[in-house]
Amino acid sequence: MKLKVIALSIAMTAACVAANAQASSKCNDVFVGVGAGIASPLTPGFNTPAFYANLQVGKYITPVWGVRGVIGGPFLSLDANDGNATLADGSVKAFKNKTFGELNVDGMFSITNLFAKDLSKFNVYLFAGPTMNFSSVGSEFVNPDDQAADVFLVQESDDFKVRLGATAGLGLAYDITKAFALGVEARFGITPSIFGDADAYRKAAGTTRIALNGVWTIGGKRGKVARAAAAAAEAGYISKEAAEALAAEAVAKNPKIVEKIVEKEVVKQVEKLVNNEVPSSTAIFFEIGKANLTSKDKARVKLYAEAINNTKDNSVYVVNGYADKKTGSVRTNQRLSEKRAETVYKALVEAGVDPSRLEKQAFGGVDALFFNNDVLSRTVIIKKK
Repeated sequence: MKLKVIALSIAMTAACVAANAQASSKCNDVFVGVGAGIASPLTPGFNTPAFYANLQVGKYITPVWGVRGVIGGPFLSLDANDGNATLADGSVKAFKNKTFGELNVDGMFSITNLFAKDLSKFNVYLFAGPTMNFSSVGSEFVNPDDQAADVFLVQESDDFKVRLGATAGLGLAYDITKAFALGVEARFGITPSIFGDADAYRKAAGTTRIALNGVWTIGGKRGKVARAAAAAAEAGYISKEAAEALAAEAVAKNPKIVEKIVEKEVVKQVEKLVNNEVPSSTAIFFEIGKANLTSKDKARVKLYAEAINNTKDNSVYVVNGYADKKTGSVRTNQRLSEKRAETVYKALVEAGVDPSRLEKQAFGGVDALFFNNDVLSRTVIIKKK
C-alpha cells in the first residue's frame, strides 16, 4: 500500500511536468489573429468612433516575452472640435471616416505567465512598441508663415504621408480551445495627426483603439499534446511508445489521457526502482528560480538512492544541474544550477548513497534540453557515468 501511495505521488508529479510542458509549448508556437472594434482620436477627448480592424502574427519567445506585428485600419474620424483649424470659409474642419493604415511592432509581456505556475486559460498581457501610420496629408496650412494666433486657415491635401510614433496597451485573452483564444485589447498611441494641420494636436495626436480579437495558435491541440508527450518521454517520465500514442488524432481529442499514460509509465518506473533496477538516468524538475525539492521529489530521489545502494557494482552517478538560459543572468543561472545540483547531491547522500559514488557538476543557463521546451531546462539530471 505504501509503495502504491509513493508511486501515485510521483505519478502526479510527472503529470504536472507534462502539463507544464504543454503550457510552455505555448512559447514555441506562432500565432495569427484578426480583430475588429472601434478607434478614436483623443483630441481633445474621444471623437466619434470609427470602424477599426487588424491582422496580427507573432510568437512567444518565452512563456513571458513575445513579439508580434499588427496591421490595422482603415478608418478614423475627427470631430469639429474647438481649437482645430478652420477652412477658408470659416467653418471648423472635420473629417469622417478618413482612411488610413498602420503597422505596429509590439513587444509582448505576459503578466499571467510570469506568476502562474501552470497554464491558465486566461492571459493578461501588456504590449508596447513603435508604430508607423500612412494616409493622405489630410490638410495643411494655407500660409504657414502668416497665421493669426487664434485663426488657422487650412486647405485639404491628398498628398501621401508616413508618420512614426509609439503605441502601448493592455490585453486579456481566454483560451476557448487549445488552438483558439478570444480576447479584447485596448491600445493607446501617439503620432503626428493623420488629419494634418487641421488638428489642434497636429504634432503629437493621441489615438485609442479597442478591439475584440480571435487568435489561432499554429499547431493547435494536437501539436501541443504531441510536444508535451515528447518532452515527457525525453525526460524519462513516459515511454517513447506512449508519447507516440499521445500524438495520435484520437488521443489529441482527449488530452486527459496524458495524465493516465504518464501515471501508468511512472508506476512502472517506480516498480523498477523497488526491484533494484536502476534507470540509466532520471530527472528532477524545479520551478523557475527555485532549488528546493518538494516532498514528491524527495520520495523520487530516495527511491533512486535505495536502488543505487542495492546494486552489486560500484557504478558512479553524476548529478548534473541546469538552469533556463532564457530567464536570469549568466551569473544567476550558474549559481542556480550549482544549488540545484547540490540539493539533489545532498538528498542522495542523506538517503545513504556513498559520496564516493557521486559526482556533481553545474552547467548554468542552457538552451532547451528537451524539444525546445525551456521549462524542462530547469532541472537536475542524474546519469550513470
